[in-house]
Amino acid sequence: MFGIGSTELLILLGIIVIFFGASKLPQLGSGLGQGIRNFKKSLKDADAIDVTPEKEKSEEKKPEPK
Repeated sequence: MFGIGSTELLILLGIIVIFFGASKLPQLGSGLGQGIRNFKKSLKDADAIDVTPEKEKSEEKKPEPK
């Protein structure tokens, strides 16, 4: 019923090249791969990723006034 053939993939690739430009495609691919790797890593080891917002991190590091 719904399938993407080779013609549709070529058209989609052409649109992506026109939209982003050929020089940006390697950067987009590496960014996507890095995001997928980080996602898989977070599924395996949930404690390895620090999700504390920057604001709270800076407040924890400040010494208290005396």
